[in-house]
Amino acid sequence: MRKYIETLDWLKQNTATWLVTGIAGFIGSNLLETLLKHNQKVIGLDNFATGHQHNLDKVRSLVSEEQWNNFSFIEGDIRNLEDCKQACNNVQYVLHQAALGSVPRSVEDPITTNGTNTDGFLNMLVAARDAKVKRFVYAASSSTYGDHPDLPKEEDKIGNPLSPYAVTKYVNELYAKVFARTYEFKTIGLRYFNIFGYRQDPEGAYAAVIPKWVSAMLHNETVYINGDGETSRDFCFIDNTVQANILSALVENPEATDQVYNVALNDQTSLNSLFNSIRDELKARISDIEIPDPVYRDFRAGDVRHSRADISKAQLLLGYDPEYKIEQGLKLSMDWYIDDLLSRKN
Repeated sequence: MRKYIETLDWLKQNTATWLVTGIAGFIGSNLLETLLKHNQKVIGLDNFATGHQHNLDKVRSLVSEEQWNNFSFIEGDIRNLEDCKQACNNVQYVLHQAALGSVPRSVEDPITTNGTNTDGFLNMLVAARDAKVKRFVYAASSSTYGDHPDLPKEEDKIGNPLSPYAVTKYVNELYAKVFARTYEFKTIGLRYFNIFGYRQDPEGAYAAVIPKWVSAMLHNETVYINGDGETSRDFCFIDNTVQANILSALVENPEATDQVYNVALNDQTSLNSLFNSIRDELKARISDIEIPDPVYRDFRAGDVRHSRADISKAQLLLGYDPEYKIEQGLKLSMDWYIDDLLSRKN
């Protein structure tokens, strides 16, 4: 954590202008909160396809009025090049989070996923290049590893993509490499593993597993587990993800740029274990809650069986040092999940 603490201290003394795309979403709004609390100027771009105004409202309640005045918002779409150019004007650092996530969504509608994740990404690269931003950090994905069997996942060993979503995220990496070689444009890709935490949306068919299960348990609804429950993931708390983004934007080592990095813990948690952990956290807070056993159903198309990240490259070149394990992250975020989910039903 020493490198990150030093970087946050530096931020408080050095104001820059940052663009965060997808700023009304889960990860984007957490980046906004951290940047504003460290006295940075932030431009946000979002079309509210998956983000929400209430995420921005929540951030406003957590920062001072003076800090909030350092934020300006553009309602726009990364599929529109002019929106991207407007957003990149006079920006030093870009944290590109805007995308259509979800493997199942991409299987059902590959055209829309491609339009946002590939065409939109290229628009952002062009706009940021033309604006001469110092660093372009983008959300890559662990789905890029596809069917490669090795564990833990190392950045230079990938297999065949298993979904349209995975194809789009791999194409992002290829475009970033081409822009580095052709235009000497500095990028860093962050292959997110299963990120969770505050302001993660529990609603909809493509909701992430942790908020979706918490919601189901709170409201006495059935929790469905795809497969036998021994599918495993490397769950990563949101604060670790924020750390990786800020370190990537400000890293000074020239060897660290034009690279992709895993953002995770080098850990594995099965879905069965995750279910038990969430149930235990809820029972510790709500003594009379009744949570039935999960219902198992078929494996989901496009999913990989196991996932765990090697994070040594990020540790070496970025100074990445994830502070929170999954158990700590669940404890920290559970009260927020409960308050948010119960308020939605009232």
